[in-house]
Amino acid sequence: MAAAIKALNAKIRSNKYTDYICSTHFWGPVSNFGIPIAAIADMSKDPEIISGRMTGALTLYSGTFMRYALAVSPANYLLFGCHAINFTSQLVQGYRYINYFHMGGKEAKLQSVGQGVADKASEVKHKVEAAVGK
Repeated sequence: MAAAIKALNAKIRSNKYTDYICSTHFWGPVSNFGIPIAAIADMSKDPEIISGRMTGALTLYSGTFMRYALAVSPANYLLFGCHAINFTSQLVQGYRYINYFHMGGKEAKLQSVGQGVADKASEVKHKVEAAVGK
């Protein structure tokens, strides 16, 4: 049995493509792609839920590992791409966080919601007056 496994491993490792697919240079970045996918999905959500500390930590993490991906030998471009996407999406999330909590985005949202409520109330008032006949 051990000889069969050894022969199968030698067969896999003899082809450069299957050798790459069976390596940590492939599976590490593939398993890591969940982070940038989640960050991209969060871009369409309300900025109220963004954690500034976590966004900062993930930005630093991705920046560090972008450098690491190019420093290893051979360079791992798939890992670099994964972290470049995450770095960029975390910067966007950081901008959204700063805009919402520190540059008046929250107040603007509350004001627009208040204006929307006032408009709806006026519309309902006109409908009621029209129905009553005033």
